[in-house]
Amino acid sequence: MKRKPYPLALKPDLDEAARRWEAYLAGELYKRPLVCVTAPIEGKTPPPGHGYRDYVFGDLDKIIDDNLESASCNYYGGESIPGMGISFGADEVAVFCSNGKFHFNDDSGWTNWSTPFVDDWETALPFRIHDENPLWQRMLDLCRKAAVKLEGKMLISHLDLHTNGDLLAAARGPDRLCMDMVDQPELVDRAMDSARKVFHDLWRRIKDAAKMDERGHCQALYSMEGAAIVSCDFCCMISPDMFRRWILPAYEEEAAIVKNAFHHWDGPTALKHEADILALPGFHTIGYVPTVGLGGRIKHADEMPLLRRIQKAGKAAQFIGTIDECKQAHRELNPAKTMYCTNANSVKEADELLTWFEKNT
Repeated sequence: MKRKPYPLALKPDLDEAARRWEAYLAGELYKRPLVCVTAPIEGKTPPPGHGYRDYVFGDLDKIIDDNLESASCNYYGGESIPGMGISFGADEVAVFCSNGKFHFNDDSGWTNWSTPFVDDWETALPFRIHDENPLWQRMLDLCRKAAVKLEGKMLISHLDLHTNGDLLAAARGPDRLCMDMVDQPELVDRAMDSARKVFHDLWRRIKDAAKMDERGHCQALYSMEGAAIVSCDFCCMISPDMFRRWILPAYEEEAAIVKNAFHHWDGPTALKHEADILALPGFHTIGYVPTVGLGGRIKHADEMPLLRRIQKAGKAAQFIGTIDECKQAHRELNPAKTMYCTNANSVKEADELLTWFEKNT
């Protein structure tokens, strides 16, 4: 094992899980596939969850305490890792790079957006994280508080890294950015160079505040060396040539920085970039979401051909489904290159699934 994992009270079998994570990230098989399965612990009731609105306006200590209590009500079986998300919303990086704020849907604490702030690229560049922005300081405060309260119990997941093209789209507005890519591509070159520099600063400061290098990185993947989701939802709006010019080089750079990169492939309109994404050496695992946004669940009957193409290209594929769907997929997918994610109704059911995978691999 490269580095001994930092002990977590909510994951007493972390040493065994870390060994399988290390094998998986190396493209190897250790007894069975990687399986992230969670289950409720009988007799425990988690507190209500917190949406983006709470994270932006609420009591940070209570949010952290409730996350810890909620995690204590769950069983983390197999390679599932207890972790607390710290995101304020998809546009948070754009907000940090301006003196902006979030707008919220009155009917949903999980729906927010920011106002584009770039009217003229010449005067708006270069991008930088605005240290004076209260929301940026709040994010750092959240990371530091969580690092103290969660030490030795659970990890802190990275924020939503909607950088590269998503940062440009939030800053300029996706419609105007699309026009800029046609009318003034040289300015988009400069803007993307600036956005890529922001990623370096953002990654370093967040991981340091949350003590991720010391305790472990956990966002879709788990590693003591580094792990995060690298993505660009905006790519569904641009051509393959535009994707290769602006997004692909940023993907490659970000994947190298995070070391173990999980690509969140959001929606069927992003499939136009399949060949380029599968050829990128920096992406380890591909997580395809058949429907845009939250709530899309991979149905293996529909998506198995794509998952097999992902594996044929040398990548690992995430498979999300019910226990029965995971068992069926196991008959068709490469066990060394599949990350199974599912929920069980009980601890017993979760453990039985893990035993089934080991016996049937």
